[in-house]
Amino acid sequence: MIQTIITHKCSRCGSTNIVKNGHNKSGSQQYYCKDCHAHRVLEPKRKHTSDTKEKVLKVYKERASLRGLERVFHVSRTTILSWLRERAQQLPTLQETLLPVQGDDVLELDEMWSFVFKKDNKRWIWTAISRKTRQIVAFVIGDRSVKTCRRLWQRLPAEYRELHSFSDFWEAYKKVFPKETHRSVGKETGETAHMERWYNTLRQRLARFVRKTLSFSKSEVYHHIVLKWFITEYNLERRHALASLTT
Repeated sequence: MIQTIITHKCSRCGSTNIVKNGHNKSGSQQYYCKDCHAHRVLEPKRKHTSDTKEKVLKVYKERASLRGLERVFHVSRTTILSWLRERAQQLPTLQETLLPVQGDDVLELDEMWSFVFKKDNKRWIWTAISRKTRQIVAFVIGDRSVKTCRRLWQRLPAEYRELHSFSDFWEAYKKVFPKETHRSVGKETGETAHMERWYNTLRQRLARFVRKTLSFSKSEVYHHIVLKWFITEYNLERRHALASLTT
């Protein structure tokens, strides 16, 4: 008689000090590691390839919901969220994605309404866009107070703070941005048109930022992660497009 002995190891720490610990909803055997306290599947039924991962993330940026991706690609929402967290850790800082500032550039400022979990839990997205490059120079998420506006000002790179800027008549801008370089204008002037148009792009690409939708953020963490991911890759695409025009 030939017997085969299989030794299972913890996928996190490699320890063999593991015990069986029930089954998940798919029927797969789970284990508990007594050394690192991991609670995972013993033998995953499906291992997603890197191509599948990139395709899912790419489609996610085209206004697909997590549940929609789960139905189409047969990838669980928890797996997609883990991919989002992993991608967020790999992102460069926003300042690293920016092209060098131009002296005659102008900043356009605006804020966009969004919410987390329920519409009463409002989260305003404050952004500053470069009129020359169309890149997002800085962004913050918070309420609509002067405190949040000041955070936006602090996120601006030092060289961009010297530029002239335009915003609507929201009082917070007047209290934070220098009077010498900032001007409040109406939408009919077109001075904030690029910023407002960018919000249309954001809503078109990511379902959680649409005004009337069943797809919405259920946590503050993912609300920020998804927005940062989108802005970073958008800036890199703009930098690549502008670089190709000059070569």
